[in-house]
Amino acid sequence: MNHLPMKSPHSILLASLLYVLLASCSSQQPPTPIEPVAPEKDKSKPEAATTQEPEVLLPPNPGIAGRPMVKDFIDDLVEKHGFNRQSLVRTFDEAGTIPKILDAMAKPYEAKPWYAYRKLFLTEKRIGGGQRFMDDNTEALRRAKSRYGVPKEMITAIIGIESAYGVKPGKYRVIDSLSTLAFDYPRRAAFFRSELEQFFLLCREEGEDVLNPLGSYAGAMGMPQFMPSSFRKLAADGDGDGRRDIWKNPSDAIASVANYFDKNGWESGAPIAVPARVQGSAFQGIVSTKSPKATHTLKELEALGVMPREPVSGALKAGLLELQGEDGPEYWITFHNFTVIMRYNHSPLYAMAANELIRIWTGPR
Repeated sequence: MNHLPMKSPHSILLASLLYVLLASCSSQQPPTPIEPVAPEKDKSKPEAATTQEPEVLLPPNPGIAGRPMVKDFIDDLVEKHGFNRQSLVRTFDEAGTIPKILDAMAKPYEAKPWYAYRKLFLTEKRIGGGQRFMDDNTEALRRAKSRYGVPKEMITAIIGIESAYGVKPGKYRVIDSLSTLAFDYPRRAAFFRSELEQFFLLCREEGEDVLNPLGSYAGAMGMPQFMPSSFRKLAADGDGDGRRDIWKNPSDAIASVANYFDKNGWESGAPIAVPARVQGSAFQGIVSTKSPKATHTLKELEALGVMPREPVSGALKAGLLELQGEDGPEYWITFHNFTVIMRYNHSPLYAMAANELIRIWTGPR
């Protein structure tokens, strides 16, 4: 058996004092921690609604009531709809035009190729956010499906693409967006002047201060990004409280999207689009890159060298869409419901992004 050497009383006392000193320092004055490196933002986390007030981009030079075109517009509102002239002048004295909006109109997302466009919306964050939105609004989505026949995935895809489930409803006052485009965007001035008129009527009907509502640079509003004319015709009260609040009330936003699709001919249970395989060159006579028409039977498509990659009913009418993928053209057989989505937004890229989100949540149809 080996014996350890004996320690002297002096060394024992010294060790004890050192132990007490170290323990005292540890308990009273912890060392300053090293500042941790901030982790990269987790892009896989779903979008979540925010309670913070959104940033508002105001016009750099408000006060456009004295412009001739604005004076003419005020005259129209007074004569056609009985608005108070002084009130309108005060409103346009506080409103203005925003040059950034004109820049944004010149560079729309829809001008991108499909392979770039899809990366903006088919993200893990958007996919996960949609699943959570459906989980959080189960009853409102069920009511919408029962009343309008539009599935929860379709409604959720639209709200997800438009505003990231309410997180990004827009940072411009609608009065400024529509004024900019009505008076400083000649190419579509007539359309936006009409929407500005509809916006004033909307605010009067809803008891809303015209300077308050926020929206996109194009004047689209709330979670579903309705233009004022669409709001007046199709916004719906989803929870029976007598209001149509598409900005902060998910039930109203859900019902409004469902009503929009129902009124535009949504076919419950029918497919939207499926991937296609093409051969030969005969299909080139019917393929579209912008607005495929659902006018051909599947047998007619087959005769032109177009075959669906997934099972679909032979009784459906269909069209053929070509999109620009990273490795060359992608082909999709599109149906009536694809056209209905394009009535919400005229871009086939938009409709395909919605279709792809739905396919992720439900699986290929």
